[in-house]
Amino acid sequence: MADSDTLVEEKDHFDVDYDFIAHLNGECIAWAGMDDAALQRALQAQGEAWHGLVKERCPHLFAAAPVFITELQLQQMQAVIAAVEEMVGEPEPHAALGVFYGFDFHLNELGAHLIEINSNAGGAFLNALLIESQREVKLYGSAPVQDEDLSLEQVFIEMFRNEWHLVHGDVPLKTIAIVDEQPETQFLYPEFLLAQQMFERAGIAAHIVDPSALQTRDDGLYCMGQRVDLIYNRLTDFDLQQHSHIRTAWEQRQVVLTPSPAHFQRYADKRKLVMLSDADWLRAAGVSQASIDGLLQGIPQTKVVRAEDAEQWWAERKQWFFKPVSGYGSKGAYRGDKVTKRVFEEIMQADYVAQRLALPGERKVCAAGSEPQSLKFDVRCYVYDGDIQLIAARLYQGQTTNFRTPGGGFGLVRLVD
Repeated sequence: MADSDTLVEEKDHFDVDYDFIAHLNGECIAWAGMDDAALQRALQAQGEAWHGLVKERCPHLFAAAPVFITELQLQQMQAVIAAVEEMVGEPEPHAALGVFYGFDFHLNELGAHLIEINSNAGGAFLNALLIESQREVKLYGSAPVQDEDLSLEQVFIEMFRNEWHLVHGDVPLKTIAIVDEQPETQFLYPEFLLAQQMFERAGIAAHIVDPSALQTRDDGLYCMGQRVDLIYNRLTDFDLQQHSHIRTAWEQRQVVLTPSPAHFQRYADKRKLVMLSDADWLRAAGVSQASIDGLLQGIPQTKVVRAEDAEQWWAERKQWFFKPVSGYGSKGAYRGDKVTKRVFEEIMQADYVAQRLALPGERKVCAAGSEPQSLKFDVRCYVYDGDIQLIAARLYQGQTTNFRTPGGGFGLVRLVD
């Protein structure tokens, strides 16, 4: 444990950093913006059909302003991610690690707070496009983690190839299926198209398909007559109960599935947050004291909701955020101070956890043709094998991220020293 003088010094340092970063995020400062024209050129470069699809389906996909973070906030997020990695332990040998874990943080005057871990976090390809569009632009601050000598496309391709090689060694990866239910109707379908194009540029055949398009044969799953080597899994049926043919092929090692039900259980089941914020459980699990300190500081207390405690939960509801154990995309999630009695009673009868409320940061946005407005934001770290590949923000109004807010959406993150 750090001594009291050190803690006071760290808090004072954080206060100074936060005051400055809150000023940057709280104003519409022209010299601290990004180059929207460069972003528009990057979007148009993906083809007229793709660009038209984005404008029609996702008009608020990219935020109108970058979000600024400090070195100290970045270090706090890195420390929490490292502590989570220590807690979950080593993966099984010769098994895929899982692509695109999303560690979602709220940043406020009290620090960086991990509110959720996702095992199939969307947006990485879209955010890579945003980041790459600004690479040659002189922006205020710096990229938080990106290797200037390596494009994010190269990083992503090597990640998927590594997933395959962990299971099959030096055998070439030939065919990938990007799988979701009715993929062409999904909000992030434009991202699936970006992923498909990336794989094809790397010489890997790629199909975007509904699970029903995968045919079962004795040696595995096939799509359009091709044997599928790897499935990039975008399904929200995390344990694959509704897609037994995919689960069976994965269990029999006939296909590499990433992320898989095992990855969800290791990281993203929201009951994991209960353990990660319980000091006694962490000590019993043999987690180091340094990691315990980091987890307790960086993860709001989380508890399993039980109906027999309904009276106490109602009395304390304004201090908590209620989340379904198997929820995704903020569906069924409620701030306690906004919840109605009817919804509260439904929560008590369902499978929920409650997380102590950690308020999101705010970013003032001056979108063209609109009045200046303050939007909430969270910060998502896309993580593979314990390393942060990229960091992005999501700006929004309301209780949760929604991509319906003018001026909101995925936002560029800049590190300010």
